[in-house]
Amino acid sequence: MTVIVELRPVRRWLHQRQVAHRERGATLGNLYFATLFCAVVGAMLHEKLAAIFWPDTLDLGAWPALGLVLIIGGFLLTAMRATGPVTLGRPAAYFLLTAPVSRRRLLLPSLRLAALTAALVAGLVSTAIAGHAAPHHLAAPLIIGGALLGVVLLLVAVVAQRSDRWAAVTDGFATTAVTLGLATLIFDTIGEVAPPDPDAWPARPILVTVVAALAVLVAACGALIVRNLARTPDARILDAAKITGTLFDSAFGIEPSFVIDMVARHRWSRRRLTSARPPARLPVLTGQDFLMVRRRGARLLWLLAATPVPMLLAPAPDWVLALALPIGAMIAGGTTTAALNTDAGNPVLLRLLGLNSRQALLQRLWIPAVLGFAWSLIALLLLQTGDRLPPGPWWLLSVPLGIVGGVAAVRRARGGFVRNDLLPLDTPMGTLSTGPLVHAVAGPDALILAVPTVVAILQDTPLSWTMVLFQTALAVLGTRAYLAGTTDPERVELNVR
Repeated sequence: MTVIVELRPVRRWLHQRQVAHRERGATLGNLYFATLFCAVVGAMLHEKLAAIFWPDTLDLGAWPALGLVLIIGGFLLTAMRATGPVTLGRPAAYFLLTAPVSRRRLLLPSLRLAALTAALVAGLVSTAIAGHAAPHHLAAPLIIGGALLGVVLLLVAVVAQRSDRWAAVTDGFATTAVTLGLATLIFDTIGEVAPPDPDAWPARPILVTVVAALAVLVAACGALIVRNLARTPDARILDAAKITGTLFDSAFGIEPSFVIDMVARHRWSRRRLTSARPPARLPVLTGQDFLMVRRRGARLLWLLAATPVPMLLAPAPDWVLALALPIGAMIAGGTTTAALNTDAGNPVLLRLLGLNSRQALLQRLWIPAVLGFAWSLIALLLLQTGDRLPPGPWWLLSVPLGIVGGVAAVRRARGGFVRNDLLPLDTPMGTLSTGPLVHAVAGPDALILAVPTVVAILQDTPLSWTMVLFQTALAVLGTRAYLAGTTDPERVELNVR
């Protein structure tokens, strides 16, 4: 007969063993440092933060506010679905999950922490949106209501964690919310923008009543979720524990390759593997990337949905739009660079194929460049159609932007692990490790080849054919120099030396 033991003494014993190596008062010292850091940063930036989150005049209409709520809510739900949200630390997952302890009490701290995090994130987002779109005397109930909606999304994610059917429905709901929000922003941008109307908002008593009813609903649903918390399958909890553990390891060790490897393993573990021949006319590695593009239909749809983002950023300062185009091309080009990352870590496939590093990199560059070109072409056509750019053949810049985006994505994939052997820098704030900085700029630094496009957008003048030719020549010559400088016909390794 299994006897359920009290969980609190077990947790206390584990906590004592975990903190035995710490000095006396170390926890209080960390808390003091964190509080002092927040106070100093708040004192330095409170005026700028107030201007960002709480402007004096309203500058956001009801429809853009609704679109932002849908987009951020969809991404928040997707993030909670990806991380659990009910999870455990690795020691608890391996030793306490199958122990004779109360599963509800074991999982309840994780649920509390997830609910607090969701409420804080949703509250901050609600503060920013309410400060721009609603009268300030109505902000309090709107912020509280936004925090409660964040908890509602968390409860939906908890239910989806138990059932595959509800998981599919929840993922579809999140995708639909993001799509509708993006469509709302697009229609508001291309249509006649109505000025914000403070009188269109409901009265404060109505909002308080709605928020109170929402709080009662959240409390009732939360009690039901807690009651059935023990029904969460062990496999789902273990998967969530692996994901959160990898995220913490990546953040603590400043090693993003852990997350990249985890995402790739998680994606391919859920797919049914089938054999397909690449097109015979394409080089072998280019054909492999082509097959990967065909299998990543969801990623292509997300990229297609992101093409109006530069048009939505057109009302922002010019430098925002100027940077959004090359960065978007780099992200689009990164769709198929996972195989290049694998080749850089283990070039055994290249040896079997008899390819040197220059041939392999040239073959891997075609598909990212084509994807970057396609994304840039659609984005520039939308900008020109919406009269967001001066006159000129802007759509021709999609060719060099695609090349630059492909080079940046390929360089990013060749980065490998973070080099912690590099010499640190001594600063007045302490020692700064240069390895993570070098790894962070590897890839985006290749976007310097898109400087003519950035300058042309910042000048806000009609685009000349000379600028188009100069940008194209710079992209081609820069790509040729990158291939010649980072590869060698005499070696196979793709990792950057």
